[in-house]
Amino acid sequence: MIAIDWSAESARCVALLQALLRIRTINRGTGEDGDGNERPAAEAIAEFLREGGVEPVLLEPRKGRTSVIARVKGNGKKAPILLNAHLDVVEADASRWQHEPFGGEIHDGYLWGRGAIDMKHMAAMSACVLRAVREQIGEGVLDRDVIFAGVADEEAGCDLGSLWLVDQHPERIRAEYTLGEIGAFSMHLFGRTFYPIQTAEKGSAWLRMSTTGDPGHGSMPNPDSAVIRLAEAISKLGAARLPMHPTVAVRNFVQGLARELPSPQRQVLGRLTTPQVAGLILDYLIRDEAQRRTFSALLSNTVSPTVVRAGNKTNVIPGYAQVELDGRTLPGQTAASLIAELRAVVGDGPAIEILREAPPTETSAATPLFAHLASTLREHDPLGVPVPFIIPGFTDAKAYSKLGSKCYGFSPVKFDPTHDLSFSRMFHGHDERVPVAGVGWGLRVLFDAVTRFRG
Repeated sequence: MIAIDWSAESARCVALLQALLRIRTINRGTGEDGDGNERPAAEAIAEFLREGGVEPVLLEPRKGRTSVIARVKGNGKKAPILLNAHLDVVEADASRWQHEPFGGEIHDGYLWGRGAIDMKHMAAMSACVLRAVREQIGEGVLDRDVIFAGVADEEAGCDLGSLWLVDQHPERIRAEYTLGEIGAFSMHLFGRTFYPIQTAEKGSAWLRMSTTGDPGHGSMPNPDSAVIRLAEAISKLGAARLPMHPTVAVRNFVQGLARELPSPQRQVLGRLTTPQVAGLILDYLIRDEAQRRTFSALLSNTVSPTVVRAGNKTNVIPGYAQVELDGRTLPGQTAASLIAELRAVVGDGPAIEILREAPPTETSAATPLFAHLASTLREHDPLGVPVPFIIPGFTDAKAYSKLGSKCYGFSPVKFDPTHDLSFSRMFHGHDERVPVAGVGWGLRVLFDAVTRFRG
């Protein structure tokens, strides 16, 4: 048994996370110089690893869009395991935050900052795990190489990060298994604690919906203008619930939750994958808004209006209006099937085109690693229940699965059940933060998950 000072390791991990949160790696997806700015974060991680005897490499397809890759070699008996985290973050409106979003400040036991959850905490934990393996165990001891990839550009689709690495440097990140976002966070439901482990993720279908109409002078309102037509279509989408498609991944997740709950919650939640009654359960029986939105997104294809454009002069009614739609598709669904569902809502009037499509990703829960991850979580929280999970977003798993890697969302962090704070609400939201104690707990879980795996 290795005697590790976990208090010191946790403090070191929190310090690294603070440093990363203070680096503005904002990815606006514009492609302009300075967008993303991942290099300073990659360099900070590289310096941290070098101090522990791990020599990283920095790779970039474009100046500043940098990924950091590092490896601690094992004895070669088994194929490598990859720990992945993206270094870029979305924007933050400081006026809506209680604390500076790029301050890396600790308040009331939480470390605040854009990227605390999505997903610099995993970057810090993974770098610390790699360094601890090198310092505490040494090279050539574990059966597997342990690789860490801190990548660029996930928030804009992965083109300059994991997808580029898979295409240009596959030998550096090829692994039998990949652990990344999103999973192994504590989720509290009806008095029980669950740890979802991501086994699947929805596909992405980014769309553009546009309308046309007669242009005119702003002093002469036109109720049939392109802008009004577009607004009506957006309003219809906002009020609609798209058809439900309970997938195997969702059924496994919901049934895993239901088995652990008392009556009548067990019976109610167990019916959530029955389309005829699921809407009523979502609307009237699941009170937590974040949980209700999560379950809704897991049961249907979804679409969110995100970017609206029309006109460039206040006194001119434009003849063209458009909105970009962030569509997400369930396993078994495509962008074409999503568009068909949208047509049933908005009709044939608006034009709809596909801007970008990526298919859903699935990994079986029937693997030695999944069983080991679940066992590790139970060891560190005997009252917690690991369950397979499908996420509504996309991750770098879409890239690594191209190399045949079995990808799981496993970036462990533990939340205090007495605090009114939801993991899912932290994603891209105001006041993003992570519990300091929860990061220390997650570091130990991740270290044990990696170093004790014999499958």
